[in-house]
Amino acid sequence: MKTREISRIVPDATALKALAHPVRLRMLGMLRIDGPATATRLAERLGLNSGATSYHLRQLAQHGFIEEAPDQPSRRDRWWRARHESTSFFEPGATEEQFDSNVAFAQAALTEQVNVMQRAQDEFVGLPPDWQATTQISDFTMAMTVEQANALKDKLLELLWQAMREAPGPGADLQPGVELYTVMLHAFPYPGRLNTREGDR
Repeated sequence: MKTREISRIVPDATALKALAHPVRLRMLGMLRIDGPATATRLAERLGLNSGATSYHLRQLAQHGFIEEAPDQPSRRDRWWRARHESTSFFEPGATEEQFDSNVAFAQAALTEQVNVMQRAQDEFVGLPPDWQATTQISDFTMAMTVEQANALKDKLLELLWQAMREAPGPGADLQPGVELYTVMLHAFPYPGRLNTREGDR
């Protein structure tokens, strides 16, 4: 199976703060998934004016998330494209400022992911039956050590990264029957237990 490299960005604290804005986060997602767009087109989809979207696009460009598309269809509208497919955060060795920015970004990303999952659920009844069968809503809670939890998380991530490496890249012409498919991975110590135990010590 032919694979490809997945481009990633590891933003610094300032860039991550800029990306945590909900409009910018959604705009970057649109450019990554749907390909290049203008401020006017994004404004129509987001229900904003083009001045606001232009400002947010400039902020994304300033921090290295997007760039002008090399092929500009017209001189009237500037087309923008995402520079990377993925954003990495909570990298090892983070400073306190970076950690705080990571936490703020994680909250913004979670909010957007919940919104996407809700839109997917709203559209579920209208999907063809074979695509309905690909939808999965499950949770699994199990007792593990830190080492076991990390091993499981890494195994799941590697499986997903491998699937991405084998999939067509952004903007590729998709073959009949091929659609964009989203998997969101949320893994965490069960809430309300670990912090309480640590506080009792």
